[in-house]
Amino acid sequence: MPGDHRVNERIRVETVRLIDQDGNQRGVMPTRDALALAKSLDLDLVEIAPTAQPPVCRIMDYGKFKFDEAQKAKESRRKTLNVGVKEMKYRPKIGAGDFDTKTRLVEKFLSEGHKVKVTIMFRGRESAHPELGKKILDRIVEKLEDVAKVESAPKLDGRNMIMVLGPEKKSRPKSAEGSKDVAVQEVAPSGAEVSIEEA
Repeated sequence: MPGDHRVNERIRVETVRLIDQDGNQRGVMPTRDALALAKSLDLDLVEIAPTAQPPVCRIMDYGKFKFDEAQKAKESRRKTLNVGVKEMKYRPKIGAGDFDTKTRLVEKFLSEGHKVKVTIMFRGRESAHPELGKKILDRIVEKLEDVAKVESAPKLDGRNMIMVLGPEKKSRPKSAEGSKDVAVQEVAPSGAEVSIEEA
């Protein structure tokens, strides 16, 4: 964390191992000499490895360093917030209305930058006809071809058939007014999944 570094006169040890502003090792020297060198360059002396013997210090623009670190932390938080895998469950004999409702939700999840695990649930003798599930998955892919790409092709997993869709990186015509294009994110742990069961 940027605020944890000791800077300039706050570095109270006698000697330090110095890295200059170009990243070159300058060896061990008295702290006052390292500080004088940093000041002559109008830069700061920053302690970057306080537990080393002697501590390692680097000459840098500390204000810029803090700004860069804050930007990295902000970007990391933004990515974490957007990471997610949603799950949508269909049945092989789903009605047209339910199909459209669920597929619209899948489209919404994708437009928000999430990946979506689409699961076809077979019950009883339905599992003898996996082609029915494949047809539904094909219909979903066809309907969402502008906003989705298949990241994991349909495969049987026990009584379920599973496919994973990811957001298409191209521009999304339907989200022009509230466009919040988000790059494809890493898959979150399964705890982040949202399941929507059919009634």
